Amino acid sequence: MTAVRIPGFRESRPTRLARRVPWRHVLTLIPLVLVAVIAVQHRQVLVEGFGHLREASWPWLLAAGGATCLTWVAAAFTRQGAVVQPLPRWRLLATQLAAGSANHLLPTGLGSGAVNLRFMAVCGVPLATSSAALALYLLAESIARVGLMAVFFVAFPDALRLDGLLPGADVGPLLAVAGALVTAALTALFLVRRVREPVLRFVRSALGEARSVHTRPSRALALWGGSLAFPALQAAGLVAVGQALGLDVPPAHMALAYLAATVAVALVPTPGGLGSVEAALIVALVAAGGPVAVATAVVLAYRIITVWVPLLPGALTLGALVRLKVI
Repeated sequence: MTAVRIPGFRESRPTRLARRVPWRHVLTLIPLVLVAVIAVQHRQVLVEGFGHLREASWPWLLAAGGATCLTWVAAAFTRQGAVVQPLPRWRLLATQLAAGSANHLLPTGLGSGAVNLRFMAVCGVPLATSSAALALYLLAESIARVGLMAVFFVAFPDALRLDGLLPGADVGPLLAVAGALVTAALTALFLVRRVREPVLRFVRSALGEARSVHTRPSRALALWGGSLAFPALQAAGLVAVGQALGLDVPPAHMALAYLAATVAVALVPTPGGLGSVEAALIVALVAAGGPVAVATAVVLAYRIITVWVPLLPGALTLGALVRLKVI
C-alpha cells in the first residue's frame, strides 16, 4: 500500500529521526551502558586491582595478557570443532571476544551461549545443529577442565589443603538443593510427555552431531585441543600474575588452585557472577600456601587483566557485530 502525502504537511523532527535511526544501532549502545553500570558497581575492586598492577612486574603482566588473548583463539578452535559446517574464521574469533564480554554482562553462561547461537544462525547453521554444537562445546570444555585438574592432583597430591577450599557448612544444603533439582528434572523427563519428547529429540540430534564431528580428525582435534588449551591458558595467566606480584607458591600449585576453584564454582554455584570467582580463587591460593594479602592482590590483578580490561573492547566488538549483522 502506497503512503499518501498530504500537501502542506511536514513530519515532526522526532518522527524523521525515528525513521532515520534503525533499532539495530540503538542496540549497539546497550553493551556500553551495561559496562558503565557494572564498572560503577565494582569501582572499589577496580581501584584496588589497578593499584596492585602498578606494583607488579610488567613482563609477567604482558605474559598474562598474552595468555588471555590466546584463550579467545582456543575458544574459537573449540567452537569450530563442535560443528561440521565451516565457520568464517576471523568473524568467529571476533565473536569469541564479544561473547566473553557478554558473558560478564549477563548471568553466567547465558551471554556467551546467546552470542554464539546467533552467530551460527547467521552463518546458516540450523538451530538444532547449533544447539547440539553448544552442548558439545560445554561438555568437552568441562571434561577437559576436570581431566586437567585430575592430572595435576595426581602429579601434586599435596598442593592443596582441600579441607579449607570450600566451607563444609555451606556445601551440604547446596548439594541437597542440587539433588532435589536433578530429581525434579528427571521426574519431569520420564513422566511428562511434552517434556520427554523434545528432550529425546535434542539428545538424538546432539549424539548425531557429535558422531559427525568425530568422523573428521580436524574437527575432533580442534574440539579437544581447544578444550584443553582454554583452561590451561587461563591457569597460565594466573601463574604469570602470581609471578608478577611475588606470590610464594609453586607455579604448578597455582595452576591447580585455579582449576580447583573454577570447578568448585561450577559445581557449587554462587549468586552474583562477578565476585564468586574471586572469592573461590583467593581461598584456593590460600589453600595452596599463599599469604592471604598477596593472594588477594594476585586475584584482583588477575581479574583486572582477564575480565575488566577486555570488557570494554569486547562490548565495542559486540556492538559492531550487531550493527554489521554478523550476529
